[in-house]
Amino acid sequence: MESSLHLVTAPFLHLHKVSRHFALPGSFWRRQHTTLFEGLSLRIAGHETLGLVGASGCGKSSLLKILLALEAPDNGEVYCTGEKIRPGSLRSLREYRQRVQYIPQDPAGSLPPAQTIGQIIAEPLKHLGFEGDIRLRVSDVMAQVSLSDTLPSRTAGELSGGQAQRVAIARALAIRPQFLVADEPVSGLDLPLRAQVKQLLQQVTQQNGMGLLMVTHDISMVAGLCDRLLVMHGGEIVEDRATQDVLRSPDHTHTRQLLQAIPHLPLTVNG
Repeated sequence: MESSLHLVTAPFLHLHKVSRHFALPGSFWRRQHTTLFEGLSLRIAGHETLGLVGASGCGKSSLLKILLALEAPDNGEVYCTGEKIRPGSLRSLREYRQRVQYIPQDPAGSLPPAQTIGQIIAEPLKHLGFEGDIRLRVSDVMAQVSLSDTLPSRTAGELSGGQAQRVAIARALAIRPQFLVADEPVSGLDLPLRAQVKQLLQQVTQQNGMGLLMVTHDISMVAGLCDRLLVMHGGEIVEDRATQDVLRSPDHTHTRQLLQAIPHLPLTVNG
């Protein structure tokens, strides 16, 4: 399902009829395949904040890899401002990486434990041709995400989970991208830290005028953060509307199930 609201102007990001198939164990003579999604299209404006929500195994991670040019679709195309995007060398993807940056699901696991925080945040600046004072830019972006100025010389292995997530966000912000893609950015964090990271993402996107795609299985994470909500189920986008409209009046059974899965504290009466 593709909302007609997003067909009027050329989008910043455009997935056009993308498909992903997986080979299944079969006979020697015939290989069988299963389809994760088929002919899926999605248009995203440059300053849009949207959530992509779905249960584990629905295909959202594969869709994300295709969007980030980490994998090629079996069919279909990915475009950024009308230019076709395909997996390739750093040189061929440099402009795309400057415009679209990624915040990984497991920052503590994705950050090189022996590197210093300063080196980690500076890495995309060096690889993507930043023209400016790298040390000053690292200091500025650390301040944006409320990281202490004593951290640059410490290694990633010394960080708490919350600090590691802030470093991952700082690294993504360093090159001044136009768009952030966050994959389960609060996975493994406790509730207070989840709220802090959500607030931080809202703050940095607003301050920097960036778009955001939040990929999550937790539909409560997009409330108050994302203006547009996509719900993925069975290889299809089954909801694509304003977030508050979907939360208030979900169209699809799967969306209602996701909303029902949000935990609520029971009320107790003492005495």
